[in-house]
Amino acid sequence: MKNLKFIFIALLIVSCKNASEEKNSLENNPMAYSDEVIEKAKAIHQKVLVLDTHVDINVANFTAEKNYTQQLGTQVNLPKMEAGGLDVAWLIVYTGQGELTEEGYDKAYKNAISKFDAIEKLTSEIAPKRISLAVTSKEAKDIHASGKKVAMIGVENAYPIGTDISRVKEFYDRGARYMSLSHNGHSQFCDSNTGELDSLWVDKGVSDLGKLVIKEMNKWGIMIDVSHPSKQSMKDMIELSKAPIIASHSSARALCNHSRNLDDEQLEWMKENGGVVQTVAFETYINTEKDKAYTNAFNKLIQELGSEDNFEVKSRGEVREMKEVERDNYREKYRELSMAANKTIDKNKFPPVDVADFVNHIDYLVEKMGLDHVGISSDFDGGGGVYGWNDASQTLNVTAELVKRGYTEVQIAQLWSGNLLRVLDEVANVSKQIQAEEL
Repeated sequence: MKNLKFIFIALLIVSCKNASEEKNSLENNPMAYSDEVIEKAKAIHQKVLVLDTHVDINVANFTAEKNYTQQLGTQVNLPKMEAGGLDVAWLIVYTGQGELTEEGYDKAYKNAISKFDAIEKLTSEIAPKRISLAVTSKEAKDIHASGKKVAMIGVENAYPIGTDISRVKEFYDRGARYMSLSHNGHSQFCDSNTGELDSLWVDKGVSDLGKLVIKEMNKWGIMIDVSHPSKQSMKDMIELSKAPIIASHSSARALCNHSRNLDDEQLEWMKENGGVVQTVAFETYINTEKDKAYTNAFNKLIQELGSEDNFEVKSRGEVREMKEVERDNYREKYRELSMAANKTIDKNKFPPVDVADFVNHIDYLVEKMGLDHVGISSDFDGGGGVYGWNDASQTLNVTAELVKRGYTEVQIAQLWSGNLLRVLDEVANVSKQIQAEEL
């Protein structure tokens, strides 16, 4: 979900992978952990491959003048990844759902290509000595071992494919290793979870064209992502796919009743399928009521702080309708006011959704599916983030919370990357088998 709520926490956490960050004191950690937990978390965090499956991008941040080598206002960039020990970021080729017309498909395709181009530019021109693109688990591990950060690519919404399924292979060749068949709104391939709100269904599940795309994704080795499609669509995908699937950024519906989360029946499907659910640190999907109370108080404070400049907090829909320059200016002002509001809001009266709330979902998913089927994602720069893990520089806090709850180094390694990369390998093996059978 692409919302525009930017709550930026100015407090940063001590890095365990960059010695220069040791100057940050533990007092700057917004989460309260004992020295013992912090030290153990640091040791584990430094050893495991820390991977986040969902980070949105804006192509405006991939230019010679403005890019991820700089300390931008984005939740993810190279300085923040290095400060927080985030090793692998799946950068997202996201396209909002538009009209199911040739004109709509063409516009969406151009948007997708611009994001593929931006990621390629980052890794090959802007910062090739600091980050490289990986398309396999081995490449990701090798790049990390070389001391560089890793970029991987996911496609959020297959809408840009239009009706030309040869674009599945094209996207694979550009580096895409997972793709969802819909986003907010029904696509030509399947229904979205949004139908649960408006009861407006197209196919109830996967369309005939969607079945062909799933077949192509299996053939070329692209993981099927079910985080946005409807429940029936998800069921169809599991039945149609010859390989395990993933939910790149979803949490537990039993703990937070939101259509973007997965209910217990869906979790059982994922377990039987051998897939993985990448628990998402998105406040609204973690604890909707708690988030609503905090956000209302927070936005009221922002409104007051911005009154002298006649700043008015807009809804997500209103912001989406703005022209690009106007929207960028709004976001920048909101960021500025957010940092001021964060210093003054009463967090005892209005507690924000935090890392502990997030890990509650990890605990639940592990209990229901088993450790082998659970992972971690942020949805940073797409609306994600919780207090204590509100940008990549605070990534250690997640490991600290897991340590606090008794997870071992081996288990934490599985959650951060092991399970997701296992599915990636299995999908690649299915791809090889299919291609061999077709020779």
